[in-house]
Amino acid sequence: MQGKGLVKTFAILLALISIYQLSFTFVNNKINRQAQKFAKGDFTKEREFLDSIKKKNVYNLLGIKYTFKEVQDRAVKLGLDLQGGINVILQISVKDILKDLANHTHDPDFNRALKMADEAQKASDKPYLDLFFDAWDKLAKETGKKLSDPKIFGNKKMANDINFDMSDAEVKKVLRQKVDEAMVSAFEVLRKRIDKFGVASPNIQRLGKSGRILVELPGAKDIDRIKKLLQSTAQLEFWPTHQLPEVEPYIQQIDRVLAQRNKTQEKDTANAENLITDNARQTVTFSSLIKRRGGGPIVGYFALKDTAKVGKILRDPEIVKLRPEKLRYAQFLWGKPDPKSELVPLYAIQGNADGIPPLSGSVITDARQSFDQFGKPSVSMTMNAKGAKIWEKLTTDAYQNKGNIAIILDKVVYSAPTVSKGPITGGRSEIYGHFTLEEAKDLANVLRAGKLPAKAEIIQSEIVGPTLGKEAIHQSKIAFVFALLIVMLWMIFYYGRAGIVASIVLLFNLLFIFGILASLGLVLTLPGIAGIVLTIGMAVDANVLIYERIREELRQGKNLKAAIDQGFSNALSSILDANITTLLTGLVLFFFGTGPIQGFATTLIIGIVASLFTAILMSRLMIEWVMEKGYKMTFSTKITENWLVNVQFPFLKKRFVAYAVSGSLILISLISIFTKGLNPGVDFVGGRTYTVRLPQAVNTQEITKDLGKQFLSDKGKPVYPEVKTFGAANQLKITTKYKINVPGDAVDKEIKEKLYAGLKPYLPKGFTFDEFAGIKGEKQYGIMESMKVGPTIADDIKKGAVWAVIISLFLIFVYILIRFKYWQFSVGAIVALIHDVTIVLGVFSLTYDIMPFDMEVDQAFIAAILTVIGYSLNDTVVIFDRIREYLREHISWPVEKIIDLSLGSTLSRTLNTSFTTFLVLLVEFFFGGDSIRGFIFAMMIGVIVGTYSSLFVATPLMYDLAKDKLKSKKL
Repeated sequence: MQGKGLVKTFAILLALISIYQLSFTFVNNKINRQAQKFAKGDFTKEREFLDSIKKKNVYNLLGIKYTFKEVQDRAVKLGLDLQGGINVILQISVKDILKDLANHTHDPDFNRALKMADEAQKASDKPYLDLFFDAWDKLAKETGKKLSDPKIFGNKKMANDINFDMSDAEVKKVLRQKVDEAMVSAFEVLRKRIDKFGVASPNIQRLGKSGRILVELPGAKDIDRIKKLLQSTAQLEFWPTHQLPEVEPYIQQIDRVLAQRNKTQEKDTANAENLITDNARQTVTFSSLIKRRGGGPIVGYFALKDTAKVGKILRDPEIVKLRPEKLRYAQFLWGKPDPKSELVPLYAIQGNADGIPPLSGSVITDARQSFDQFGKPSVSMTMNAKGAKIWEKLTTDAYQNKGNIAIILDKVVYSAPTVSKGPITGGRSEIYGHFTLEEAKDLANVLRAGKLPAKAEIIQSEIVGPTLGKEAIHQSKIAFVFALLIVMLWMIFYYGRAGIVASIVLLFNLLFIFGILASLGLVLTLPGIAGIVLTIGMAVDANVLIYERIREELRQGKNLKAAIDQGFSNALSSILDANITTLLTGLVLFFFGTGPIQGFATTLIIGIVASLFTAILMSRLMIEWVMEKGYKMTFSTKITENWLVNVQFPFLKKRFVAYAVSGSLILISLISIFTKGLNPGVDFVGGRTYTVRLPQAVNTQEITKDLGKQFLSDKGKPVYPEVKTFGAANQLKITTKYKINVPGDAVDKEIKEKLYAGLKPYLPKGFTFDEFAGIKGEKQYGIMESMKVGPTIADDIKKGAVWAVIISLFLIFVYILIRFKYWQFSVGAIVALIHDVTIVLGVFSLTYDIMPFDMEVDQAFIAAILTVIGYSLNDTVVIFDRIREYLREHISWPVEKIIDLSLGSTLSRTLNTSFTTFLVLLVEFFFGGDSIRGFIFAMMIGVIVGTYSSLFVATPLMYDLAKDKLKSKKL
């Protein structure tokens, strides 16, 4: 072997680097265990403990000291499913950006185009901006109006970029640039907020040009707090207020109108019953909804449940017409609810014709959490010179008129202080309200980071409780150790001392995988661990190929050294072909998958590269070292020496039987797929899904009925969620599409409340809603995990999955065509892969409602399908490679004999690899955790079907298509 010294040096350096990188993980884990022991389940204490030591030196390696923050940054990063946390995709509203660029115009054609874009978005995956342009082009043909119209984008605000003479094409170019700038701004604002939040290893990235931003915060515990942090636009405004005496006459007029309506309704006896119900909902007068009298700028205090009714009354066109001239532009805004009384103040704010505040948050240069005169948390702000000047004028006017200044954030009045001690100079101000210390810190953080250019809506979210994460790690450890032991023992049993070498290089392979993960700062997820476990099974494939070739050479009478040389040399082509095809599917998964699927693809890709180095170079180095030391190297044991040697089986003669079997299986699969269908996951169809754990086993049908009483349609009919046992008998997976098109956190909370109400009889006595829904500590029962996917992004995910499979098949077709020169090889391989995919889909269609585990077709399933494609192809390519070799060596042999012998000679390798991989998957199936059981089951079916198709579909079909070329031996 040439370059021994180089290989040895590289292997030692790589091992040392991997150990060095992984040492930070061990230190990090040790400190986290200390923090958990100190906090005793209190996550606030745990975070405070870790924050307090972030800048302290906690690790000394060869005289170099590292702080805890540096140790955290270098440790292997765990994904959401292994430590809990939140993963969201935020959609920045392009519609809001366009409205802002158009200066919130009331132009009917502009607003009509926005409505058309809204409708089109429901059935399209095109960016919103393109949909708006399409809608505008249709309207422009009717109206002849241009985007540069002064009432649209040719306004004063856009005067530096757009003039009236510009064509629509020129304006569109400017708008694309402005929207992209807004997205960059949104990304930077969110990044600053997250950086200040203090979560270890956050991940934030823009998703192409879609206006979507992915935020992943592993280990985050206070989910509600994080959602507020991410979605707050931080639109800070300062407005003067009206006083209660100015508003009271208007309230009296409202009461009179409502009272008159009630009298009119009472006379309509035909609708009396409906009206009585309606009256009961609306209440007779506005004043009767006031629970506590207001004062100053506060109209009154209202019950939280009545805020929607009050808003409906104030927006009523007839009520709006009653406004006196002084209240013509008034805004009625809610304040923060009082946490004790749950009453909400309603403020009367002075508005103006254009709706632009006299002072906004753009003037804020700094914001800090502080304490007010009563020692309660508040936020103090500092303004720039321009802001200080306007602030002084505002406070001067308020002082002279004995008025108030309302400080409003995202249309909520946080405070409206009276300016009683004279004008405020220097640009200092303070926001106070019913803040907790953390709320005040978050608000200061948000104001420092700046405002979002438009509202951010969570269109996909995954929330995992820390308890599930710990369980996943525990299950993964068991699966990992079992799989490793099984493969190592099998290799030693089958190949003797060569099996020991294969086991040692397998350990090095794993060390390199984890070391590379840590070095590159990549995230380890549960599917990622599944990818590593699968790599354990596949990593020995290269060793199996080499050892089988060496055994062939030995059976031909060659001495051991010559057999080893020839074995490594002859196996190289098959190893490269087999691994490159699997690598192609891994790359497709990486580029088209999201989140956990990328994690699986990452570990698979790293595992393939690492296994090539360890199997081809390191195993050769170790075998030669053993021989140099005078030890005898064996490649079989007495039991396995003659297993599957010189297999004589008429594969080609049996091909028509195989075609009939495959055709029947495909027909059954297609009938089931088109009649019964599949069980699509929430990420393909949209909806919300919750993993809920209860104290005891329950009947899913009873649960479905109980929840149907809570989830009611607009017509009062039950909207039954899908309820399935998930893993243990006391754990449920509940999926619902209830109000999936309605945005906002309020709907998320409403659904959790309905779940709580429906499941309350099954929960422990005294178990509160906060305990059921909140992720604020480790818990035994309640919502352990949740996921939300909006219908638009579900369509995108589905299309992405289909494209991933198509592109994967295309790349494989091209690669095989390049390697084997004839399209018949490519067609044989692709048809076999389609055969495998169809049968796996058929099994899932036939059995998803009877299997005791989740069999949803989702992103993880697509990852399994692509892995099956790669694995099945691996077998096929090895067989094709042997056929090509025999055709060149045995020119006088009949083609049928060559193919049958090629299949027989590779049978030992095919079955050996399939057997070890299947064993590994079986271990992962039983010990790897509920969330990936369906994923593993798909791969188990795929391994069986893929092994069969390589022998009885791909090769015979290639023969039938290429008989003439094969017989001419022109390959």
